[in-house]
Amino acid sequence: MDIQNERRRLLDAEDGDEGLTGLISEQDAYLSKVKNRNLYLATFASVLGPMSFGFVLGYSSPAIPALTSMSTDPRLRLDANQASWFGSIVTLGAAAGGLLGGWMVGKIGRKLSLMFCSLPFVFGFTIIIAAQNVWMLYIGRVLTGLASGVTSLVVPLYISEMAHERVRGLLGSCVQLMVVLGIMGVYLADMIRVLRCLFHTSLNENSCFFSIPPTLLMVCMCFMPETPRFLLSQGKRREAEEALRFLRGPDAPVEWECARIEEACDEQGSSFQMSDLKDPGVYKPLVIGVVLMIFQQMTGINAIMFYAETIFEQAHFKESDLASVIVGVIQVVFTGVAALIMDKAGRKVLLIISGVAMAISTTAFGVYFYLMSKLHSTTSLSVLALDIQSKAGEEPHADLAWLALASMAVFITGFALGWGPIPWLIMSEVFPSKVRGVASAVCVLTNWSMAFVVTKTFQELMILLTSAGTFWLFASMCVLNVIFTVAFIPETKGKTLEQIEATFRGTSGP
Repeated sequence: MDIQNERRRLLDAEDGDEGLTGLISEQDAYLSKVKNRNLYLATFASVLGPMSFGFVLGYSSPAIPALTSMSTDPRLRLDANQASWFGSIVTLGAAAGGLLGGWMVGKIGRKLSLMFCSLPFVFGFTIIIAAQNVWMLYIGRVLTGLASGVTSLVVPLYISEMAHERVRGLLGSCVQLMVVLGIMGVYLADMIRVLRCLFHTSLNENSCFFSIPPTLLMVCMCFMPETPRFLLSQGKRREAEEALRFLRGPDAPVEWECARIEEACDEQGSSFQMSDLKDPGVYKPLVIGVVLMIFQQMTGINAIMFYAETIFEQAHFKESDLASVIVGVIQVVFTGVAALIMDKAGRKVLLIISGVAMAISTTAFGVYFYLMSKLHSTTSLSVLALDIQSKAGEEPHADLAWLALASMAVFITGFALGWGPIPWLIMSEVFPSKVRGVASAVCVLTNWSMAFVVTKTFQELMILLTSAGTFWLFASMCVLNVIFTVAFIPETKGKTLEQIEATFRGTSGP
């Protein structure tokens, strides 16, 4: 069907006035016919994966104290080094999962990749719960990490390739929202004593609790379509039109969108070649994606979460369970706010606001630890922690508690508004279709590798640079990420994926 004729037919049907033809774009005319109900259903099914991912991230917080306590089965009791590996080995599994996911999305598609990643989630948690020795714990964590890496790559791609430009920011932000919901779910479960008896209750009870989201993911995805862009890249025009008709509703003339996507796929070619790295439409978004992932981990999010329990205890929150839930609630609320305003405020503005907020809060954290070190004449992390715990009731600590609490609240709010969800959203938007799997795999590998490095070297940084110096380093990284955002990040709000690609190529989009 001729695009111009279809445009005129839509406008005449909508307005009854051919004179408005020149005033309304083809894109707006098409989107006026779109119904989003099935698109929301497909998004809900896919984001069950990130919820499982959140379970994995939050799991170590209640599990490590249980596994290091003297009441634990001696075969499973962890020393300090083993506990560190139990928490951080997930990042190595996730890095490998990013590479695996990049291969899978190109070979078997986005839908099947999502369905298969539910299996290591279920198997991993089952192995942990049924563990008879420490190595079974490690294997379970690696498997759940592998699934998390695949999920963190595939779900953003699946949503971005399904969603149209009016709701892509909202739906893409739901990935991070479900991650933090999963983390909060683990904290809540711990608070109501579901996990306190983790290694003393039946296998079936706990396996059921952790396996519900990935099991639902596999079942629900059976009824969802593959993404139209992947189907067109495989030459499956009829299947792509059927997928679009499911996602856009019966009234939308999906042939127009299908033709637009097909034209872009034909221009790109079918497969990635190393020579494509010379193309500015490939190397520019790849550099942006990698740098975004590095900056996300260098903001200091893991350091803030590391200190959260100690800070709450100093401020007389004696229940660490409640403190964790409060942190989780802040993350969920402001990630939800980011999702709601993403398509109105734009990605770039939120990244700048987020970066400024985190720079201020990490600077304040540095001041807090500097003053604490002066009070106690020490800069050692271990001694500082002992002082905080042993003298939390003293007046100097009470005087400084507000600074730590305010800094943490501002940081978590800022991270949730921008640097939490947006790097993953931009990663799913900026890459051309033929390199989307490979380029996304590089970004996910970068993110999880940086997470491992930061997690494993954090204690050494605290000793080398002092507590204050470490947080001022994070503050400088936040300043750099603001400068990088202003200088290099394009605004993708309201643009089709093809228009975003044209921005990097320096051409006019369709």
